[in-house]
Amino acid sequence: MYEPIRTKSVHAMADPGDFPHRSREEELDIQLAGHLAALLAVTDELRALAPDAGLDAAAEQLSAQVARLRGGLPPVRASVATAIHEPHLSALHQRAHALAGRALVVAASRADTGAAILAARRMEAHAAATPWAAAA
Repeated sequence: MYEPIRTKSVHAMADPGDFPHRSREEELDIQLAGHLAALLAVTDELRALAPDAGLDAAAEQLSAQVARLRGGLPPVRASVATAIHEPHLSALHQRAHALAGRALVVAASRADTGAAILAARRMEAHAAATPWAAAA
């Protein structure tokens, strides 16, 4: 009546040895490095628009953290050249605040104290630099 199945089902799960797996720690390291690298990019853009010694120090700290999480590989950094106008600066500070918040959540979940402290400090600095935070 029915012919028996002679081949492997296409719906069967792949053999666990067929592809590499990452641990939860490795996944969190990748996420945290990504958030910190994005925060570094926004920080570099802010530095180009409004040079500040505090932003310079933050950029170096962020770069060191990203390199540590990526096994010593330093992040790629681009130079930014755009016109200065206040709404753009405010938007950049808001974006940096949000990125620092995401980094803080991931750093806390992986118990990375150094990255969590850096992210919290960056959140405070960007909140202080935005007019919306002063009104809250």
